[in-house]
Amino acid sequence: MEKKTVWIKTFGCQMNIRDSEIMSQKLAEQGYRACASLEEASLIVINTCSVRAKAEQKLFSLLGSLRAAKQANPSLRICVAGCVAQQEGKNIVERMPHVDLVIGTQQIYDLPEVLARAGTVQVRTELSETYHIPRYLQDPGSLSPAPEAEETALFSRYVTIMQGCNNFCTYCVVPFTRGREVSRRAADIIDEVTRLVGTGVREIILLGQNVNSYGRENPVCEDGAPYPFSRLLRDVAGIEGLRRLRFTTSHPKDLSDDLISCFAELDNLCPQFHLPVQSGSDAILRKMNRKYTRADYLDKVDRLRAARPDLALTTDIIVGFPGETDADFQATMELLERVRYHGSFSFKYSDRPNTAASSYTDKCSEEIKSERLRIFQRRQDEISLERNREYLDRIVDVLLESVQDDGAMGRAPTNHIVHLEKRPDASPGSFIRVRVTGAGQHSLKGVPLGS
Repeated sequence: MEKKTVWIKTFGCQMNIRDSEIMSQKLAEQGYRACASLEEASLIVINTCSVRAKAEQKLFSLLGSLRAAKQANPSLRICVAGCVAQQEGKNIVERMPHVDLVIGTQQIYDLPEVLARAGTVQVRTELSETYHIPRYLQDPGSLSPAPEAEETALFSRYVTIMQGCNNFCTYCVVPFTRGREVSRRAADIIDEVTRLVGTGVREIILLGQNVNSYGRENPVCEDGAPYPFSRLLRDVAGIEGLRRLRFTTSHPKDLSDDLISCFAELDNLCPQFHLPVQSGSDAILRKMNRKYTRADYLDKVDRLRAARPDLALTTDIIVGFPGETDADFQATMELLERVRYHGSFSFKYSDRPNTAASSYTDKCSEEIKSERLRIFQRRQDEISLERNREYLDRIVDVLLESVQDDGAMGRAPTNHIVHLEKRPDASPGSFIRVRVTGAGQHSLKGVPLGS
């Protein structure tokens, strides 16, 4: 009997992690068993990210290392999926002839059927304007998370609500690798969350490239009536038994007053919000095609904090965008001081294929980009530590993710990682009350109440 074992490696964002889970689930329906190492695998799936050049470089490095494995075991099948697959298509096979299958972002649901066509190298990267996100064929609660997923996936799960993007920020490859925005049917989302909660899932994270645009580009309910993201958020929050609700990612230009009010009204919506700003300079925001100003962004930050004073706010920053002057970078640093983010994901600008910014001629040097990134990250680390010290001696509810002999680790509602100094009398997936006793740049420490 043919051995059917799969090893999946995921690069990139939460959307890629969820896509890997979906591929794992679809393969499990066809008898594939997840294995712990690539040496045991009859099928290797590499799910890729192309938002940053570094992730793409990691892919080709890994593919190069698999050439010897393919030579030693010609029956081994190697599949490249995700955004680099969508972007590069047949170029991957031409560069790495030992790859058997290249499957794009809209074809992941068809992976088992494509694999069944043995004996030929296949490239499946079509993007359709009429694409719809399929309804899951099995009870999602009965399916295991992706092979490499942590055990937290048993009680905290991602749920895709939409994919694609229509914004065309000049630095971003997503519209070219994920296609245009398409929203999933609201009834399917609510059904999936209801089933997951029924199996013991405590926390749901709703996913989309821009969740604020949910329901705008295609009908998501039977009667075709408007169904904005704020309504979906309220409907999901009302599912009995759901303890925590999060979502990512939001575009500032589409952040509505009704969505802001959800933070004040929904008890299980966590006080944590990731709101990418990218730059503090209006001139750079215009060149990025972000469609908001610094003042617009700050106004929304103020209204979010008025609605939920305990909100932990994080962001994305790109330094060294083409044409960024010292004054533009200083405007970003001033924005950091004004908002005082709890944390941020910051990167040096890098050209991405097909994007408008890749053709800009006023590029910043690597030296300037590296120095600006160093300055920004150093100050962000200082602010993160100052912010985290504000939690000292507070009582927080922690969802345990792992428990060891000498302690445990879990997450606060603000998404802070909390390391417990003593082993609690509870198991992963449990909620416990914790007094915060220590703060670092990226996490908190605490003791369970009663210890």
